[in-house]
Amino acid sequence: MNKFENDFIFGGATAAFQVEGAAKEDGRGPCCWDEYLDRPESTFNGDVASDFYHKYKEDLELSNKFGINGIRISISWSRVIPDGVGEVNPKGIKFYNDLIDECLKNNVEPFVTLHHFDTPLSLFKDGDWLNRKTIDHFINFAKVCFENFGDRVSKWATFNEPWSVAQNGYIIGNFPPSIKYDIPKAVQTMHNMMVAHAKTIELYKSMNLKGEIGIVHTLEGKCPITDLEEDKRAAYLDDTLANKFMLDACFKGEYSEETLETVNTILSKNNGSFTIYDGDLDVIKSAASKIDFLGMNYYSSHFLKAYEGESKIHHNGTGEKGTSIFALKGIGARVSNPEVETTDWDWPIYPQGLYDMLTRIKRDYPNYKKIYIAENGMGYKDDFVDGKIDDTPRIEYIKKHFNYILKAISEGVVVKGYYVWSLIDVLSWSNGYNKRYGLFYVDFNNQNRYAKKSAYWMKKVAETKQLVDPSEIEY
Repeated sequence: MNKFENDFIFGGATAAFQVEGAAKEDGRGPCCWDEYLDRPESTFNGDVASDFYHKYKEDLELSNKFGINGIRISISWSRVIPDGVGEVNPKGIKFYNDLIDECLKNNVEPFVTLHHFDTPLSLFKDGDWLNRKTIDHFINFAKVCFENFGDRVSKWATFNEPWSVAQNGYIIGNFPPSIKYDIPKAVQTMHNMMVAHAKTIELYKSMNLKGEIGIVHTLEGKCPITDLEEDKRAAYLDDTLANKFMLDACFKGEYSEETLETVNTILSKNNGSFTIYDGDLDVIKSAASKIDFLGMNYYSSHFLKAYEGESKIHHNGTGEKGTSIFALKGIGARVSNPEVETTDWDWPIYPQGLYDMLTRIKRDYPNYKKIYIAENGMGYKDDFVDGKIDDTPRIEYIKKHFNYILKAISEGVVVKGYYVWSLIDVLSWSNGYNKRYGLFYVDFNNQNRYAKKSAYWMKKVAETKQLVDPSEIEY
């Protein structure tokens, strides 16, 4: 297959904290990231971000002009319910009503995520997803959103990347609460978020709304660097923790005996355990039969070798190529594959891994209904020259991944859309504003927008439903 179906969505992705700005306007309460980026050592914050709060009409007009017919947005919990619990903020409701209406006016279908890393600060300080009360507060927030926006929003995701919340918050330590190497807390966080996800699915289905609901997982391939059994074991352990644990919960409705045994082995080597509470598995099982789609975020795969030492991580947040270190006790170490190119941030560019993951979903989770590639893109140090940005390397990156998506579709995988990360340049969680992903360049000094070459290329692909060579694009 070398052509996309007519109903395929060519979308752009965003997240509330990364684009909205207006952090202290119209009754919005603080989220965990507002405090986290207010530290003395932080060189950036989200107070203004890409000013989407004031510029969304312009951004949606650009989307329409360039053939983008879908947008991922998230709803800021603390803009709708400033303290996470209690009173609803009518100005927050109005903003999202206006935003959704503007999406529809521009023929850009909104795909709405309820939680994209931004727990309200008061709930975060009370334990975030390690506190079981957060589950009930989240269900209440979801109900408010479904009641106010469910008549027009037909695509909902409960969470964006629960693995990132767990890994980056409790293992890498570059997300709040900045804890390193605490795999037990990471696993408990993931489990509790799976319970919240399942309960939200049940709520949505009980309300008889017209749309569909799923979840967005970041799914990274885990490849042994050699054929040695110990390297295969390291890849298997990393995959079970990062991918299989939550995929099983979402689509099989259980943690298999093998998955539990593997996770508990990892936890025992890290002096911990996790708790499954009464009723958790019942709601997880029930929701697994009701989930409508999988959103898949894919940027890279990892290559693993066996490792028996203590955990050690250095996060490359500056684009200084070759500085990453990632080794976890009881799992393995991520290493460079000399045959695979990497970005400046040491992310392997491995589009085959996307194909491998798509075909795996079809094979291992046959009850899945459809997949949206909810994020995929390339962080790049764009050069702004004479009002233009020639980001051909980004186009080549996206094109390679599109080729593998088409290959998977030709083999029977149901993929119904692609949302490039990101629609516009945004604040990057751990890199600030120097790592750009957007189809549209944002001058953060004045918030002006400029279409990159990739935007013109994407427009051509959306129009023709087939891939074109970047050299064919007049820019």
